[in-house]
Amino acid sequence: MSTDIHGGIEFRHPGVDAGYHDGEPWVRAMDLWPLYDDSDHAAFGCLFGACNDAGFRPLAAGRGLPADVSGELRAVLEPPVRTGEFHGATWADWAEIARLDPGTVPDSPFTGRLSWSKLSLPSLVHQRLVPDRWPAEVVDLVGPPPAGLERAARLSEWRSGDLLCRYEPLTAGALLGAGSPWSHVFAVMKALADRFGEKAVRLVVAFG
Repeated sequence: MSTDIHGGIEFRHPGVDAGYHDGEPWVRAMDLWPLYDDSDHAAFGCLFGACNDAGFRPLAAGRGLPADVSGELRAVLEPPVRTGEFHGATWADWAEIARLDPGTVPDSPFTGRLSWSKLSLPSLVHQRLVPDRWPAEVVDLVGPPPAGLERAARLSEWRSGDLLCRYEPLTAGALLGAGSPWSHVFAVMKALADRFGEKAVRLVVAFG
């Protein structure tokens, strides 16, 4: 079953510390969904520990909603978190995300994510986490991996009979770096951090 991510990006109003802002300290800058509309469990696990079948040591797991979360995001996230409709509420600031080691790998036997679909039905995609040495049942399904695939640093695609196969290494850089769906989120956070400071920009999320 697919798990969705909900939340948004906040920044800390500079007037709070300067003494001229009487409103909430944190302001919602943008919802997450226009920037990110995917359901990537491996990335969720790497960042936030949600759906962490790959076995990452997550960057920011289980922190809950910030005590000073903006009223707008609180209204969106707190009721479904309280009722159990959403789970795994947490947050991470830009300073933490920007310093995430792109070489981070799971603390598990898995080294990659294999996807395959029939060329005649590309919308029906099957996925499986795999170690360097693919199990026999995987080879029976999609054929052997291409030579050198275990050294691939980015998404690789190839055809095997009537299947389109894709392999993505399970590293933070591959899941979250340039060209990934997260690049839009991080570009907005970086732009805000350049103005307000790395610790004054954060991503607040929950899963449902």
